Amino acid sequence: MKNLIAVGLLFAAVHVSQAAAIKFDFKDPKGVNTVNFTMDAPLEAISGSANGISGEVHFDPAQPSGIKGTLTVDAASMQVPNAMMKQHMHGKDWMDVATHPTLVFEAVSLSDAKTVGEVTTAQLTGKLTMKGVTKTVTVPVKISYLKDKLEARTNGQMKGDLLVIRSNFTVKRSDFGINPKAPVDKVADEVALTLSVAGSAPRS
Repeated sequence: MKNLIAVGLLFAAVHVSQAAAIKFDFKDPKGVNTVNFTMDAPLEAISGSANGISGEVHFDPAQPSGIKGTLTVDAASMQVPNAMMKQHMHGKDWMDVATHPTLVFEAVSLSDAKTVGEVTTAQLTGKLTMKGVTKTVTVPVKISYLKDKLEARTNGQMKGDLLVIRSNFTVKRSDFGINPKAPVDKVADEVALTLSVAGSAPRS
């Protein structure tokens, strides 16, 4: 009997914890959610962006360390100023967009979290998948929970909360099989990524 009660209490605690988390949708109707990337090689600096971002993140303002969710980037939305360079980037040797249409980051755990007011800074560990290769990475994040700010962002059209996630980190394209034979004096192996995205949690 005691074991059944303990199991029941544990289930209730988990249920309450899950219920407290707010679901934020990162499919941005304004189209301003962006990932910027830069490869700064000795002979050439290549910069671009991707704005085909979607996904869901579950976040409890009272327990930021319990954050879970997935962000997905449409690989075909990756842009660079040079049209020929963009064609190469989408091609088989580079991102192979036809075969691997998405880049995915799945949040696994949050550590060293510090919350001041509405802002939490921490180290976010997750699984990053690019060109079909998945690696575990840990990146610094700044998470801002903006209660009742969705109305201001949508010019009064929707009520609800916002979750803004920002991060700056680097990955090696060779780790993900992204044209590892390319000369690093022209195309840097290290790719600097800047993430700035906002998710919404509408309510009536």
